[in-house]
Amino acid sequence: MSTSPELRVKPDGPWKGEDLKDGELAVVEEGDNQVGHLQQARDAKRQIGIVSATFLIVNRVIGTGIFATPGAILSLSGSVGLSLFIWVAGMLIAAAGTAVYLEFGTAIPKNGGEKNYLEFVFRKPKFLTTGLYTGYVVLLGWASGNSVVFGEYILHAANVEPDRWNQRGIGLACITTAFLIHGCALKWGIRLQNLLGTIKVFIILIIVVGGWVALAGHVKLPEDQKPHNFTNAFEGTTGSAYGVVTALYNVIWSYIGYSNANYALSETKNPVRTLKIAAPLAIGVISILYMFVNIAYFAAVPKEEILAARRLVAASMFRNVFGATAERALSVFVALSAFGNVLSVIFSQGRLVQELGREGVLPFSRFWASNRPFNAPLAGLFEHWLVSVIIMLAPPPGDAYNFILNLISYPLAIVNTFVAGGLIHLYLNRKAWNWNPPISATLPVVIFFLLSNIYLVVAPFVPPEDGQNVYESLPYWIHCVVGFGVIFAGGVYWLIWAHILPRIGGYELMRETVVDEIDGWERNVFYKRPRGTTTQ
Repeated sequence: MSTSPELRVKPDGPWKGEDLKDGELAVVEEGDNQVGHLQQARDAKRQIGIVSATFLIVNRVIGTGIFATPGAILSLSGSVGLSLFIWVAGMLIAAAGTAVYLEFGTAIPKNGGEKNYLEFVFRKPKFLTTGLYTGYVVLLGWASGNSVVFGEYILHAANVEPDRWNQRGIGLACITTAFLIHGCALKWGIRLQNLLGTIKVFIILIIVVGGWVALAGHVKLPEDQKPHNFTNAFEGTTGSAYGVVTALYNVIWSYIGYSNANYALSETKNPVRTLKIAAPLAIGVISILYMFVNIAYFAAVPKEEILAARRLVAASMFRNVFGATAERALSVFVALSAFGNVLSVIFSQGRLVQELGREGVLPFSRFWASNRPFNAPLAGLFEHWLVSVIIMLAPPPGDAYNFILNLISYPLAIVNTFVAGGLIHLYLNRKAWNWNPPISATLPVVIFFLLSNIYLVVAPFVPPEDGQNVYESLPYWIHCVVGFGVIFAGGVYWLIWAHILPRIGGYELMRETVVDEIDGWERNVFYKRPRGTTTQ
């Protein structure tokens, strides 16, 4: 039993009334005074404005991708010209995704992100969508990749050779600090995110200016070693499906986070207006900066050096333009950028775990749903910290970052395929679903997003050409199999929880919505109703 007062209410939001299908229980509303009290509690929780929402997205998107992936993208595409086209393709996919999530977010302005959208559209079999999504959220360590690169750049700045354990030890300190800040001091965590978001935009502007300096010929390299990457820009282009799609995954990784503000809409002031401004502003600015940064890399660093530098291409650019001392100093700022990303990731993923607790899907759901003791989802943050640490420490040293990158990006493409397909279904049945959100992504944009993600799901199964496997010691398909396995694990959990155990126990799962009087937040509570009885 909960230790806090709770009020049963009718489900609200865009699926009002419809959410009572499939055996769910409607419960009554209390009087005006109680409703007013709950509204005040909800409003008190809303601490995120336009600036903070914008930085939630900026901090999530700008992590280590733009600093660490250009070398891999160049290696997989074979040429500077194709690399830039792949970045443009990734930008268009991210813009389409932003439009799709903007429409869903303004229609369903509550915490949870795509979990809410998939549950709204895909309702049968009962609770299957929630079960599948549970595996996706609980078993993926989104914050692990940038924690690894944080360690790599810190060691580079200290002029220490990274090995398996010193790099990951620093990464462990990074993610643990992020967990403790957001779990124990929510307001300070948001303020720190905003500060680091400002720093990372500042660093990117330095890189852009450095690119202009390099284009003017002011590079600290001998004349015969200066880069000429824009001459015969398409020389060496490879056309393999594996190379292109894996390069595109690296770009998608660099743009992941355009939906980050959607996960905290219950904590956002005037969420519809805030999201309409923050999401397009953040992605528009980031897209422009990303293209300038890539031009800066190619202007300042020879192609062979980019390929050799791997994830330290930003450090090579700093050294060639600003000198060795500036290289080490700016590497610290890149590490801070990674830390800001880890803060943003664990902020959103902890809330997704909390939403699953509020939904009543996870074992000990009251524990996961709680905001106690620091008015923050400490339990959800801890779950994501634990999984991220395991994923960060498990893979072989040379493959850790690429495996984490692809393992996160691949299931996301599967989820986005269903998100886009669900929105198309709503478009085609707009009247039946009463679907009239404040923002429309438009059908052509949603179809483009759907086809892009189908390609991202299918193409990685095409075998790579010799020398193009992104892994040193792992099979090329490993992230695809593990990605499907993660979602399949959620299906197995659903089968046991929603079918096998109820059949053995002679009951059926029912769900009702309650509101915590302390914070005003709703959550769904599952209970067991003996078969053959009816709802009172």
